[in-house]
Parts: sequence; structure tokens; C-alpha cells
Amino acid sequence: MRTSKLLGHCARACASPGFIESGAPLDRRRRAAPVRATALLLYLICTPALAALGLDLSQVDLQSPAYARFKQYVDTAVAGQPGYAFSPLDAVFMAELDGDPAYCALAVELVEDQVSEAETLIAGGQRPAVSYDSYLEVGDMIGSLAFTYDACAGIMTPTQRERWAAYAEQAVWNVWNHADASWGGNPFPWTGWSTSDPGNNYYYSFLEATMAWALASNSTAWRSFLETEKLPPLVALFSTLDGGGSPEGTGYGTAHMRLFWLYRFWRDATGQDLAAASSHLDDSILYWVHATVPTNDRFAPIGDQSRSSQPELFDYQRRLVLEARAVSLDPGRRAIAAGWLNRISVAQMSQGFNFRHDLLDAGSGDTLPATTFHHATGVGHLFARTDWTPDAWWLAFVAGPFEQSHAHEDQGSFTLFRRDWLTVSENIWSHSGIQQGGEAHNVLRFEQDGSILRQRRGTISDMSATIDGAGLRIEADLTAAYGNDAPITAWQRTVRLDGNGLDVQDHYVVDAGVVATFQLNLPVAPSVQGNRIVAGELEIEVLVPAAPAISVRHWPTVDADYLAGWRVDIAGGSGEYHVRLGSAGGIFRDGFESEAP
Repeated sequence: MRTSKLLGHCARACASPGFIESGAPLDRRRRAAPVRATALLLYLICTPALAALGLDLSQVDLQSPAYARFKQYVDTAVAGQPGYAFSPLDAVFMAELDGDPAYCALAVELVEDQVSEAETLIAGGQRPAVSYDSYLEVGDMIGSLAFTYDACAGIMTPTQRERWAAYAEQAVWNVWNHADASWGGNPFPWTGWSTSDPGNNYYYSFLEATMAWALASNSTAWRSFLETEKLPPLVALFSTLDGGGSPEGTGYGTAHMRLFWLYRFWRDATGQDLAAASSHLDDSILYWVHATVPTNDRFAPIGDQSRSSQPELFDYQRRLVLEARAVSLDPGRRAIAAGWLNRISVAQMSQGFNFRHDLLDAGSGDTLPATTFHHATGVGHLFARTDWTPDAWWLAFVAGPFEQSHAHEDQGSFTLFRRDWLTVSENIWSHSGIQQGGEAHNVLRFEQDGSILRQRRGTISDMSATIDGAGLRIEADLTAAYGNDAPITAWQRTVRLDGNGLDVQDHYVVDAGVVATFQLNLPVAPSVQGNRIVAGELEIEVLVPAAPAISVRHWPTVDADYLAGWRVDIAGGSGEYHVRLGSAGGIFRDGFESEAP
């Protein structure tokens, strides 16, 4: 804590002329220097910053460009021009780092706006914005309130604190008591979506609100509720996710940037290190390093990609690894995280509302994992590459639990990349980024009476990977993905990566009337000659069946949601398909190594 700097600022405020003047509401356009001398701010000297939440910011480099950029961003807000999505928490961080009373004044004003607007809606018999979209934003809204309530207590009146507390208490209570939720005595029940699902991104928002408010209000009841009911399921789930990653995929799974932030501020405040209960956080560093393509600008598109259909690295992935590195106690994983942070296309946060996260130390160096293969067994995602150069070939494969609402019918699917996508989920060429059907993935498509047989949530497929002199061999049993009562008795997919390229073999058993089609989604228009297909730099050869029926579909002509992309359908199989993908020179140049999660 930099309390000496804070006391210095406040002492100067006390000594300045006119400090006894009224502490009336601040004019946003004239907020800077004059507000430092008000009696409203004098009480800061009695209140240590972040007293209950206890966030440790001592490692922030006040001489770094990241700090200068963040400070300028917050100073612009203090001057009356807050940037898009500016958070009171940004101001609270600066109040802690710098001690200037203007920062707390800004944070309090912004949270007061939130509370006042909520009170107006509640008085009118309506529900406040914090409850919208199934309380999705409760973590940001109540979290920033809690940090401000804690760090800037000295400039709040007792009445104001009572109002904020009543609002925060109701919001947190409503989250966990969805059937009896109310505002102003009026019932506003909601679905309770994901309040019991620690694998869902909503859960982290609910936790953030509850954890921050429990600490800021010093509530033993909320602390007990968290420690006995809500944190144990979280810890238990992540202890099963060997290899890191999220069952939601890589789109919504980026919400782990918030999860790892929760680990950090809870540890700093309570001494309880939730991350240390399993290897998941450390494994997630490896997960994201391997899930990033060799050109270091994109990542494996697994599951819904709602922010951007194109899986391009953004501030959020950078923040996730920064947060993981900040919490990790493993020097080796921290070094690998630093190497990734220093290689990727997002060298610093691109959006002002994310500048705060660049205060975390990214480390130095260019450390790489020792090997080129990572199997996240808990979520069923596997990533492999031929080497660590930008020109390497890279593969992603999915087979494991299919549970979350943002996961796709992609069990058994694969993605191949070299300098660009060669074959990839058609979802990334959609406008929505949420095309979940198996027809958009590189799987066998099973149809009966003209209808596609769907993979089912609540199922678990099996995958194993082995390394030998011939390269990497993946064996996946995907039968379970369709449920026990499906007319699919068996589907096994074997994928081999060797010097000749990517070799895919399928064996399946289905009921009469069920047709299986081998499908590949491609970013460029393919040309077909007999049993050979060429799509840009990718060459495809159909080995079984000997006389395949090959057809091409241009996705934009099928569904307006698709902006580009083609699909090749290979039909004619009778219990087996065997397809080889590669190019001149082969895929593997330097062999292949295994890596334990």
C-alpha cells in the first residue's frame, strides 16, 4: 500500500485555501484540481486504501509505459471525458497507486450514478440494470461498488454507505435466490441460470459480486456462504480439468481471465489460494500457449465465438495469461507465460478499458514449452505443431465432455493450420459465431431420413494420444456423443500425423437407413478431380471408398449467416472412410514430442 503518498496528498489538501468549503456534488467538467481541497475529501487521511479487500499492487512499476498510459486514461476521465466502458475500478486503482483524492472522488461519483439510477427504477416498480441478462454484469457492477465502498470510505456519508449497502445486498441475495428475488418489495424472480454451474462464465460474475461485497462489507454470512457452498464446487470442478482450458471452449472460456482475477484478489485479501488447490491455472498457461497458432495471432476456434467469429487474439486472451502468470507459483510456467506474452500479436492492451490489466508484469524472455504437443484431458482438447516456428503445421482435435451450452457438436472434429487456416470450423466464417451444429465442423455427418443426427449434451467421448517413431496417433471413440439410444452403434476416428501429412480413418456401425458423410470445411473454393481435392495449399486424397461421391457446398448460398467458406462432402462409405490431407513436402519435418498436461 502506498499510504504515505495518500497521506501526503490529503495533508496538502488540508493546508490549501478553501478546504472547508461545501462538498456539493461535483461537476464532471470541472472535477480535477479544485475538488482536492474539499472537506469531503479530508476524511481520506483516516481511511487506508483497499482496507478490507487488501489488493496487493506493490509490484506495479510506476515508471513503466503501461502505468503512464493507464494513468493518462484515468486522468482523462477525471477531467470529465471517461473512455468507453470506463470503470470505477480504474479510478480506485489509481487512488491506490497515486493517492490523489480526485480518483476516489471520481469512483464514488460513478458508483453513485449506478445506485441512484437503480433506486429510481426500483421506486417506479421496475428492476435495475444490474439484474439484466440474468445478472450477467453483476460482477462488474457490484464488484466496482465494493472496491469503491472499501477504498474510498472516507469521502462517503453514512447515509450514502447505507444506500449502497442495501442495493448491493439485494443484488447479491437475488443472484443466489432467484425464485424469491425482489426489488423494492416487488417480486422479480428469474431463471437462476448457472448459479450452480462453476464451469459457466456467468458463475464467475456471480462470484465476483459476492466475493468483493463479502470482503468490503466484512460480512461473515457471505464469507461463510462462499466458503461452504459456492467455492468448494468451483475448486472441485477445476481439480478435474487436467491440462487446463474450459469446457465452454476458447470463446466463452476466455472468461477465465475473470476467474484468475478472483483468485488473485481473494488470495490477497484472505490468504486463501484457490488456484493452489489444483494444477488447472498452471495448466491453462500451457493450454493457451499451445492453442495459439504458429503465427501467434489466432487461436483454436472451439465452441461459440460470440465476440468475434474470427478467433483473433485480443486483449482478453492477453489478460487471461497475465492473470494466470500473476497467480502462478511455478517459475517454469511463469516463464512460458512471459514468452507467449512477448511473442503474440497483442503486445499491449488495445482498448482503454483494458489498460488496467497491463499493470500486471508480463515478464521477459521468449521461453517456449519443451515440447510441441498438449492434451488437455479434462476438457478434451488436443493441440500439436511440428515446431515452434511461424511456418509450422498445427493441429487441434476435440474429443471429451460435451456439456456446456456454448460448446458445439464438434466431438471428433479437427482443425489444420499452416500460415493460415487450411480446414477449420465453418463457424469462424459466420456472422454470429454461434453455429453449433455438426455440419459446420470437420466430423462424420450422420443422417437418417434426411435429418442430421445430433450429438447430445451430457455425453463424454474418449480420446487417447500416443507418440512413436511414426509420429502422433490420436484414437477417439465418439460413439457416446450421440447417446445410448441413437442408431449409431459405433464411431471410432483415428488421426495420424507423420511425415506424409494428416491421415484420418473412420470406422462406424449404424442402423439401416443411416448414411454417414465425411465432411471438410474449407476457407477457399476447392477443385475436385476424381478422388483428389485441392483447396489452396491443401491437398486431399480419398483412399476409402475407392470411388467416392464428392460434392461441394458454398456456405453463403445455404445460410445468410455465413459470409464465406465451402464444405466438401465425401460420400459412399460403407462402414469406413480413409482420407489423407497434406501438401508437397509433407507436414512433419522435425519429428514430434509428447507433453504431459
